[in-house]
Amino acid sequence: MHMNLARRGVLVLAATGIALGTAAYASGAWATTTVTHSSSTPQAAATLKVALVAPSATNDLSWTQTMYAALESLKSSEHLSIAVSANEYVTSDAANILREYASEGYNLVIAHGSQYGSTIQQLARQFPKVSFAWGTAAATFGQPNIFAFEAAANEGGYVEGYMAAMLSKSHVLGVCGPIATGDDKLYIDGYVAGAKAERKSITIHAVYTGSYSDDSLMATCAKTFVSDGVDVLSATTQSAVGAIGIARNDKLPWFGNDWSMVSLARKNVVATQVYNWDPILKQMFTAIRGGTLGGATYVIGLGNGGEKVQFNSGYKLSPAIKAHGKKLITEITDGDITVPQ
Repeated sequence: MHMNLARRGVLVLAATGIALGTAAYASGAWATTTVTHSSSTPQAAATLKVALVAPSATNDLSWTQTMYAALESLKSSEHLSIAVSANEYVTSDAANILREYASEGYNLVIAHGSQYGSTIQQLARQFPKVSFAWGTAAATFGQPNIFAFEAAANEGGYVEGYMAAMLSKSHVLGVCGPIATGDDKLYIDGYVAGAKAERKSITIHAVYTGSYSDDSLMATCAKTFVSDGVDVLSATTQSAVGAIGIARNDKLPWFGNDWSMVSLARKNVVATQVYNWDPILKQMFTAIRGGTLGGATYVIGLGNGGEKVQFNSGYKLSPAIKAHGKKLITEITDGDITVPQ
């Protein structure tokens, strides 16, 4: 069993047990929790030990939850023993935990965040028999035991930006992001491109707060947009909970990314591009079992089932706008539209 650092609690769950929420959100700060899943029976030879280190809570309705949910869904069918360290937004702390997992002989150590890249690059050299995966990024650093994964978030971003422009009456849109890198930047670039494709003269405010975890900055971003005449809001990353609160309070349409936040604003969420990492995780597991520890980059998108634009039935969206959104999805997956990136 993974022995966590002294400042963290450890929860032990049977592999077939009921999933337990791993963090609580209170007073603007994420509580820190680690979860370890272990089988109640002796591990079979085919069992893979997989560790996940992520920057936010496993129930964050965003980035971390996408990967945690994927691992949970594959746990039985792929014969996995899973350990999770969530809320590791301090990269130096995350580096220590990643090293600890590698030293304990985990078959695959997943660093779920682009901020962990330099750490993975160093650890892969020190633990050549351990597979590492990190994203969203395309770089394996030329090392045979690193998998890289990324999301073509610009695809769904394009669809959502186009629909947002169709919805807007003020012709002023706003989208908040954390840091201009990885899938967050791709989503925002796609969103802007889609909106511009629908209406060239539209005004789009795109702002990066500089933080993945500070929801108050996201709220400030959204408030500023509203004062500037924005009548449709969007945001990406786990701190988007701050921005969606403004959309709910001001009764504005909302477009999201990563994971649906319908539970926070049922009447405001129009659509969300949701991630499904299952297909690429299966490929990694197959490669590892076959003796290939890395050296490949995987991309999820609308065409391979790794991304899906999920419409919220609770939002009264014009049938014409919804139909056009679905048409765009088909055109992107068929290759008729090449989304800028």
